[in-house]
Parts: sequence; structure tokens; C-alpha cells
Amino acid sequence: MLKRTRVLIIDDSAIVRKILSESLAGEPDLEVVGTAPDPYVARDKVLQTNPDVLTLDIEMPRMDGLTFLEKLMRFHPLPVVVISSLTQRSSATAVRAMELGAIEVLAKPGGPYSVGELASDLANKVRAAAAARIQRRDPAPPAAPVIVSAASGVIAIGASTGGTDAISQILTRLPAATPGLLIAQHIPAGFSRAFARRLNDICAMEVREAADGDAVCRGLALIAPGDFHMMLRKRGEQYSVAVQTGPRVCYQRPSVDVLFESVAEAAGREAVGVLLTGMGSDGARGLLHMREAGARTIAQDEATCIVYGMPRKAVEMGAAGQVLPLPQIAQAML
Repeated sequence: MLKRTRVLIIDDSAIVRKILSESLAGEPDLEVVGTAPDPYVARDKVLQTNPDVLTLDIEMPRMDGLTFLEKLMRFHPLPVVVISSLTQRSSATAVRAMELGAIEVLAKPGGPYSVGELASDLANKVRAAAAARIQRRDPAPPAAPVIVSAASGVIAIGASTGGTDAISQILTRLPAATPGLLIAQHIPAGFSRAFARRLNDICAMEVREAADGDAVCRGLALIAPGDFHMMLRKRGEQYSVAVQTGPRVCYQRPSVDVLFESVAEAAGREAVGVLLTGMGSDGARGLLHMREAGARTIAQDEATCIVYGMPRKAVEMGAAGQVLPLPQIAQAML
């Protein structure tokens, strides 16, 4: 018998609750077990319905979504998909929610997604959240000291579900003089810029959303914009990035495979590839091609992944030269 994932929808808008409920109604493996207009009602509904996944608005009356999420992850951790509008403030708050333990983020109806696209995206994000390994969130420990780098070349990182936190943990351990970093994180359009700004605030190196033609250089990390592929290019001795639209690869744009394939071709043995937590297989084939081109390749281990999907596929294909827990990856990259 098919096991159904039980979903509780939390949003102060009755219209949005209706849209989200109807979006999931036709999915045979998903079941909406309740809705709530605010965190106080949600608290009672969590106890009554025992959901597997919550969808959470972050701008609500009586108690904001961030406060509710922080309490939830400390005392009753559950997989959470954040539903956010695309204003600058809301995007930054959604990124903060992912730092607090939210698994996925989705643009609200009325943003750039049509309702038809939302239905597919919401179902897939709920499934990814349901597959996640959730841990109780306690106050963050002090940041680890930065490590000294003498490396050159290019470092490419790919991630999906749970990746924003994993990327943050790696980048905050790196010094300002780290070799050029290219990052493909599965994230909706509109949120990648807020993610880059947040990383720039907390990291020693500069972090920004990539633009077409940006140079790749030491001390700079470039984040692929949501809904665009990012590729490495080489002209003479200078690396740069191309940021372009195009078909989704492994259902994703940006795609980790697209980034890794371009790094394998342009940088070869001068590169390092790192594949982090995420659902699906995006990045595994690209990581294999990087390894075949002479690059060093690293996959995150199962114990520290939120979802051990993409790294598992890479390991099974023989793409990972090393399989490491998340806290050891920053040092191993350099």
C-alpha cells in the first residue's frame, strides 16, 4: 500500500491555503491533513494531525514564521517548506529560515511562478522535505577558525535539499584568499541574491550572485542565479562564467551537472568538485567527468547529509575521490 506523506499548511491567507491544498490534492502520495492561519493554531494542529511535513508562511500575525520555526526546530523538529513572497525583505527572511532549519523554499502564488508551475514545484519540494533527515536545532556553536590556503585553480560546489546550510558551514570555514568558488544551489529565482548577500555578510571571502561574464578570481565566490545555468569559461589564463538560460537538466535550472561539465572541460586537473546534500542525481555525472578530467572530487557522506541522494549517486558511479563528513570538506578542498 502506498505510504502517503501527511502535510500541514500554515498561511494567514485563506486564498493561499486553498491554492496550496488544491495543488497537492491530485498527488497520490501526498495528503493535506490540515491548514492553519497562524502559528498558534498550527501548534495545536501539529499535535492533532501528526504531519510529516509543514509548509510555512513567514509573514503572519500574532507570531511571525521565523519565531515559530525556531521554536519548532528546537522542541519538535519537522521538515518545513517555506512559502515566501519575492520582495527583498521576504527573500532575506526566507534565507534566514533555511539557516534555522527549513528544508526548502518556494515562491508564493502571485510571484513569477504560475499556479500550474507551483503545483509541480510544491509537490516535489514536499517530497524532498519528507525525505530529509531532521535534527533538533540548538544555538549555533562558535564558528570554527579559518584555515590557511595555498591552493590555486577553481572550486565548484553543487547542492540541493539542505544545501544552503551545508554551503554556509563550508564557506564560513574558508579564508579570504580562497581560490575562486562557483556554486550551483537549487534555489528559486529571486532567492539566490538574498542567499549570496547573507553569505557575504558572514564569510571572510566575497560572495555575490553571478552575472554573465564575471571573472573567477581568488577570494570570490559566485552563486548561480536562480532559474539560470552557470558555466565556467577559459580564455588564455583567465577564467570567467557564462550565465544563461536553457533547458532544465535533471529537472533543475541551475543544474549542478551543467556547472561541473563546464568545469571539467575548462579547468580539468586545476579544479576541485564538491557534491553536497540533495535529492535526485544532479551533479553525479558531472562530478564523474571532473574526476576523469583529473580534478579532485569530494562527496558529502550519508551521516551528515540532510538528503543523501545526489552524493549517493556520485559514490555509486565512482565519481567521488573522497567521501567526507561536512565538517571536513572545507579543509579537504584546499
